[in-house]
Amino acid sequence: MIRTYKYLLRPNTEQIEKLDFLLWQSRLVYNAALEQRIAVYQETGKGIGYGAQWMNFRNTRRENPNTLGQVNASSLQHLLRRLDKSFTGFFRRLKAGDKPGFPRFKSSKRFHSIEYTYGDGCKLRQDEYGRKSFYVQNVGEMRMCYHRAIPTNAVIKHVVVKRVGERWYVCLMLKLPDPGIRQVQTGQQIGIDFGLKNLAALSTGELIDNPRWLRESLAKLRRLQRHASRQAKGSHRQKEAYHQIARLHERVANQRADFLHKISNRLVAGNDLIAIEDLSPRFMNRNRHLSLSSHDAGFGLFRHMLEYKAESAGIQVIAVNASNTTQACSECGSIVPKGLSVRVHVCPNCGLVLDRDINAARNILSMALLPPLGRSGQPITYPVGESVG
Repeated sequence: MIRTYKYLLRPNTEQIEKLDFLLWQSRLVYNAALEQRIAVYQETGKGIGYGAQWMNFRNTRRENPNTLGQVNASSLQHLLRRLDKSFTGFFRRLKAGDKPGFPRFKSSKRFHSIEYTYGDGCKLRQDEYGRKSFYVQNVGEMRMCYHRAIPTNAVIKHVVVKRVGERWYVCLMLKLPDPGIRQVQTGQQIGIDFGLKNLAALSTGELIDNPRWLRESLAKLRRLQRHASRQAKGSHRQKEAYHQIARLHERVANQRADFLHKISNRLVAGNDLIAIEDLSPRFMNRNRHLSLSSHDAGFGLFRHMLEYKAESAGIQVIAVNASNTTQACSECGSIVPKGLSVRVHVCPNCGLVLDRDINAARNILSMALLPPLGRSGQPITYPVGESVG
């Protein structure tokens, strides 16, 4: 099981300059390697692979100790593998008939991370007082916000040092043993229906409010964008205005992630099974009336958090087909058609009156608990003592 722990770094001014220099050199290598691939293909009609490029840039690195030589060797290898993966994806999409998306050159605004192999050019360190710091070759030891401890049974395999806005973060990729099945069962199962009015409706009858972080900050965002547009293009004041806009977007993203982390933690800790609707938010993201609310809610991030936290806890998340989960009655199963403006489910057959989203959440849980169907359409039965999984 692979997990990523993200920590905020606190480099000083000198260390920030060194990190910027490493990032700049890495971007130059990426663009030079891309240019080399294009030139070799135009001259010979054949491509050049990772191995040949590594030998070329390895020699260049040795010849320039003050520039490219400052970049760690394994970091340079990861950089060339990143480009190789881009070309692999390009040819795969081209063969499948999808939009190919040829790898493009990276400007300073589109290149923000450096990769390392842990223990080679980077290391997590601790002083005599127990304070954690992170060491990067040719940068030094940087203070870090060590907000959660790394498990003792974890092995750090990969490291990404990245810049987000004006801040620097380190992402540690950990290899953890598989958790297995949760030992202490809660005996609770829950269905979740995602929505825009309420972020989530639970089969227990609880409605989780949608905070709408981005909409709450739209007025301030518009003022900052107007202010930036009035400054002289490329001036220091315009750059500072853009930094303020980036900080506001980062703050909104952090608020959203913090809220979703707390909700997903509570749901995973209190249930043995979580049923969700297998619904892609793509159709909402492409709708000009719903796209802002859909992105603001973060449905994809919420589902991702539920799935990886459930895996770590040893419980199951089941995604079911969302067809008719809103129209069907969760009590008697009859179909009760209703438009989007109708927020209450009223069944004429059994008399059930319930919030439409809670009714959908109960249907989602019921569908998740149904036994799987065979090819004949009949439920599959298992002998006593044999598990379904």
